[in-house]
Amino acid sequence: MDKELKNLILSDLARLDIKSLPLFGTYSLPPQVRYLILWRKAAYYRKKGGFLRKWYGFWLDRAMDRTQITLPREVQAGSGIYIGHFGRLIIHPDVTLGNNINIATGVTIGQANRGERKGTPVIGNDVWIGTNAVIVGKITIGDDVMICPGAFVNTDVPSHSVVIGNPAVIHHRDNATESYINHRV
Repeated sequence: MDKELKNLILSDLARLDIKSLPLFGTYSLPPQVRYLILWRKAAYYRKKGGFLRKWYGFWLDRAMDRTQITLPREVQAGSGIYIGHFGRLIIHPDVTLGNNINIATGVTIGQANRGERKGTPVIGNDVWIGTNAVIVGKITIGDDVMICPGAFVNTDVPSHSVVIGNPAVIHHRDNATESYINHRV
């Protein structure tokens, strides 16, 4: 395994306070963590090409069906991704995620198909996304942002904010994700 890939996987595991890769496979890890490891490999080898691209792509497609997590290998993501539970999670392939992102179950991060915000979100660093939140459109979510459960976000969110409700109401708050994002990498 290449050093770059190994470091990305370890950054995701570090969010769970796991300091090394399991010696005897990943079966002892929760399903969403096994999915993340498989996703990292599929995304990495997608760029490299060859047999491993097809191999990991095949297994990722199967894992999407089993876990109900749709995190396509085309998603651009930084280090330290954390998925709290396995279950319905949908992320559009053109989304960009920063470092230290927490994503709860039921979240949809998708594309707006018309209007001035036609496109997909770019999400900054240290962002906590609560259960059943929906983030759509060509918007930018800043750093240190908490998106509360059930929020519908289709507008830019500045750094150091808490987003509540549908439609989204944005409140400035320094250290918005303090105690919500643990083991930052």
